[in-house]
Amino acid sequence: MERYQFQAESRELLDLMVHAIYSQKEVFLRELISNASDALDKLRLLSLTNKDLVPEGHVFEIRLTPDPEKRTLTIEDTGIGMNHDELVNNLGTIARSGTKEFLQQMKEKNASASDLIGQFGVGFYSVFMVADRVEVFTKKAGEKEAYHWVSDGKGEFTIEPTEKESIGTKILIHLKPVDEENGIEDFTSEHVIKRIVKRYSDFIAYPIKMKVIKEENKEKKEVDETLNSMKPIWTRKSSEVTEEEYHEFYKHLTHDWENPLSTITIQGEGTVEFQALLFIPSRVPFDIFYQSFEPKVNLYVKRVLIQENVDMMLPRYLRFVAGVVDSPDLSLNISREMLQQDKTILQIRKRLVKKVLDTLSDMQQKEREKYKKFWQEFGMILKEGIGADYENKEKLLSLLLFESSAGSEPVTLEEYVKRMKEGQTEIYYLTGESRKTLEHSPYLEAIADKGYEVLFLTQAIDEFMMSAVHEFQGKKFRCLNKEAIEEKNPEVSEEEKPVIEKLQSLLSDYVREVKLSTKLVNSPSCVITKAFEFSPHVRKILGDKYPFGDERRTLEINPKHTLYERFKSIYAENKDDERLADIAHLLFGYALIAEGTPLPDPAKFNTVLLKMAEKV
Repeated sequence: MERYQFQAESRELLDLMVHAIYSQKEVFLRELISNASDALDKLRLLSLTNKDLVPEGHVFEIRLTPDPEKRTLTIEDTGIGMNHDELVNNLGTIARSGTKEFLQQMKEKNASASDLIGQFGVGFYSVFMVADRVEVFTKKAGEKEAYHWVSDGKGEFTIEPTEKESIGTKILIHLKPVDEENGIEDFTSEHVIKRIVKRYSDFIAYPIKMKVIKEENKEKKEVDETLNSMKPIWTRKSSEVTEEEYHEFYKHLTHDWENPLSTITIQGEGTVEFQALLFIPSRVPFDIFYQSFEPKVNLYVKRVLIQENVDMMLPRYLRFVAGVVDSPDLSLNISREMLQQDKTILQIRKRLVKKVLDTLSDMQQKEREKYKKFWQEFGMILKEGIGADYENKEKLLSLLLFESSAGSEPVTLEEYVKRMKEGQTEIYYLTGESRKTLEHSPYLEAIADKGYEVLFLTQAIDEFMMSAVHEFQGKKFRCLNKEAIEEKNPEVSEEEKPVIEKLQSLLSDYVREVKLSTKLVNSPSCVITKAFEFSPHVRKILGDKYPFGDERRTLEINPKHTLYERFKSIYAENKDDERLADIAHLLFGYALIAEGTPLPDPAKFNTVLLKMAEKV
């Protein structure tokens, strides 16, 4: 017998789950049945290419066996099973990729653990809410050895070889005493078990069987009863499915703890026949920006699972959408390579994308608060599609929400265009780290007197996105803190040229060019990025991995500001006066601070500032 310790985080999570206040302890059965269904799915999928995995006459099923006298409940499946290493990894380490995040969410939200189980692969451990001890007997398909796993959930578990004829997994739960006040019902009761299965697992595609006593011809007999309808939920008419049933199926599919934000049903007819049931989650998955993230979309052919986590059914920017797609027009043994080239898949994908985007558009127009919640969670991901999906570019642009100088409410591009001022021909926007910084930006001075609305773009992806966008409804975009492509330098008099050249020489380490500004009104200076270059905000996020070449930018000077006037007068008196360097660094430092960019030499700037202050 081998004895193992749970990892420290796993022990902490187990303790929270067992001793926290739970609202619905019955969900443990939902989680175990879902795991059993997953195991059956995996075996059926693998058997399509390796028929030797499934013995002759093998029955795909889940069986529940309550024993009121011994206070035990057994859940057994005929699925893929586990070997020794999988037992250690799957049942010995809770939520390997997300335990820290899970624990943090529980602590921050003060959440009921029963509402959170499943999100990070901890569904199995919900059993310890109702169990004093749990035994697992398992044998993996294609292997000879079977194993026995035992734990009381208090810090350790044991594994030893055992005898088991059939493949699959059997979980023997030694139940705690009934305690109705604390949510522990009699989970050996036939009535209780039937109620839980009907509520949470009616849609499971495999029979969930249990021995029951029935009276026939005044004789009582023990017979098998199938507790679930087994009719896939996506094949039923939406009018016949309750919202709760859709939500439970979503949780079964994704192991999310929250209800989805939106449910989408699609019936494809005509040249391509298919059915789809898709969900938009309420919250962004914690690992969605990992390269290893897999979309939770499963592909079925005639109700038979042929591939899980299919990434070609929807574009990358819709990877947060979960659901199932079922089509009779595909081959049961279709491979991944064939999927990528299959015309039917491409047609289905096109229909799915259109339906999802239409659903989001309806939500934006009819349920604005709900859409704002969606945008807060998934807006940054949706923006990825602007430069990647040319066919749906206009639709995606209409779905964007922006912070705006017009108020605190986010606006759409269509709303912006509708309230453009008379004579306004461009859509103005600013990029930067925060709205607060942009609201006080000197770049706004150029259009402040005209009352033009300005969009504030504060995410790093915004600059990438806008590089793929040129106009909306015939209105071109104009970034106020970048040079316009057609912008020409203002004319400089012969008298002023040497002054500008002096400024340029004093700041040559930091700026590429110094020129007089036609935009500034009150501010003495600002820095401008070239039209096709990234701002310092984006460069900072990308870090040293990307060589940017010459990172110097253009410094624009307000020719009417007293600070520049002072520079000119000192220059006229003495072209080598040390005060010229001080004013030059003050102009440059002000411009950086105004746009929220760190100073290259804060100590030097502070010295100059103090020196100037002493002369006031």
